Amino acid sequence: MSFNVLIVEDQPLIALSLKDTVEELGHNTIGIASNMYQARLNSSDADLAFVDVNLEDGPTGPIIGRTLVDANVSVLFMTSDPGAIRGVPGALGVIQKPVLDLDLVEALQYVADRRAGNTNVPPPRCLIEFSRVDPGASPSRL
Repeated sequence: MSFNVLIVEDQPLIALSLKDTVEELGHNTIGIASNMYQARLNSSDADLAFVDVNLEDGPTGPIIGRTLVDANVSVLFMTSDPGAIRGVPGALGVIQKPVLDLDLVEALQYVADRRAGNTNVPPPRCLIEFSRVDPGASPSRL
């Protein structure tokens, strides 16, 4: 299964690296957005979005994530500080940066399984699921 992927990341080197990896894995990058405005412009055809928490217009990642979830886009947050984001209803979870290529492979397979209706698949080791995190506790890897 191939996805249309939106990358919401304000660090150009990270964004381009993600784009290269996503495309090497057979998916289509529909855009790179570094702020909320660009994310909204590029989101219409997205199946999946990798969303950083802090962007060039501030900590707008969670707002973008909620908007994308409402549009039936699978959302995976990416940040160097997973504790900086609490669960966003409907989002799949958060991956700690730096993200390894293997982590992206596992995350993309997980999203494919979830979008196909297989909700019994365990999350990849790199993903902290929001539904499994106690709101009062600090997230930890599963």
